[in-house]
Amino acid sequence: MRDDRAAQAARDENTVLRLTQRATGGRLLVLRVVIVLVLLMAAQVYDGSLHALSHWFILGLYAAGSVWFGRAERGDGRHAEGFAWAGTALNAGLAIYVIVEHMLAGAADTGGGADAVSQLPAFLLLLQTALRMRVWHTALFAGTVAFAWGAAILAGLVDPDGFLGPHVDLAEQAPGLLTFLAAGVVVVDGIARLRHAAGEAVRLEHERAQLARFVPDGVAAELARDGDLGTARRRHACLLALDIRGFSRLSRDHPPETMVRALLAVRALAHTAVTEHDGIVDKYVGDAVLAEFVVGGPVAQARGALASARAIRTRLAALNRDRAATGDFPLRVVVALHAGDLLVGVFDDGLRAEYTVLGPAMNTLARLETRAKAADLDIAASEDFLRLLGPALPDGARAEPVAEEGDVHPALFAIADAA
Repeated sequence: MRDDRAAQAARDENTVLRLTQRATGGRLLVLRVVIVLVLLMAAQVYDGSLHALSHWFILGLYAAGSVWFGRAERGDGRHAEGFAWAGTALNAGLAIYVIVEHMLAGAADTGGGADAVSQLPAFLLLLQTALRMRVWHTALFAGTVAFAWGAAILAGLVDPDGFLGPHVDLAEQAPGLLTFLAAGVVVVDGIARLRHAAGEAVRLEHERAQLARFVPDGVAAELARDGDLGTARRRHACLLALDIRGFSRLSRDHPPETMVRALLAVRALAHTAVTEHDGIVDKYVGDAVLAEFVVGGPVAQARGALASARAIRTRLAALNRDRAATGDFPLRVVVALHAGDLLVGVFDDGLRAEYTVLGPAMNTLARLETRAKAADLDIAASEDFLRLLGPALPDGARAEPVAEEGDVHPALFAIADAA
């Protein structure tokens, strides 16, 4: 199971990368054009055939390499990642070359405008690398360029008579380097945050789609925020169990087709009542219905479960009136309500996936239903459930304690409508 989740995480990561690259593809094209134009400007800034010729050479190299590595990286082949790193190295090499070559050309004597032109490609290439949405590539690019830039400045200061020394103007280079470092930190952090947000969105959508096979979309979206659906997660839930009274006896007295119609009618009204109040019909077992309310806080869950139980009672009364008009026998149900902590999740053994809940509260619910049948109640709730709603139940409902023999826990209450 852990390997499956790791594989799914890797697939989600690749999905994020493809989607973000697709979204930024147009911007990358525009940025590449801008970088080419900047390099053209740099090639014309100074007199001197050596300087101009080197810029023309690097311009052609960048254009050819950028197109090649860009197309190869966007493929799905096994070498795509290698081409991506090669493209990052090309960008870093170009940025370092333009900065150091500018120093070697003695351009410090031409003023701050020339320095700005020589430094601009480093910033543009940083942005281009970031738009490829690869965090480690961006961090490596920024770190490599900053290190080489700083090393060139340091070499000129340590050896003023060396090949770089006469051309290093600390007043021009230091602000540029510090600005680049600050920009690198901001860009890397921004890309990391964006990748995380996009990955979280993809994960949530994947989890929601998996859950949507079992539960309504609204409930799936709420549960998906917790993730790890293949692993049981502890959640508070309110439980509802419904059972048709005397179903076995009725089955002996009526044809199977009649009993099936009656069963489906009860299931339909129970399902509608539960889902209308953000509940989940977990399963049907014979003539029984099990539902959970796991969305929202405990109070909201309890309110939804109680409203569902009362809606079932109202709709069953209407169903019995319709059945009486057609000469069919009346139906009676018992509904038990309880609350507690459960293990919730989609469990997949490789053969069958199933959303379900597990925990001691389920066993308590079954005992409450048996006690409610013995007391001839239509809606019963445990004291644990009623404690969530406070002293006054919503919409005028009343909780009346049920007298039982012995010391039984939790205490059982009958739910009555307003008089």
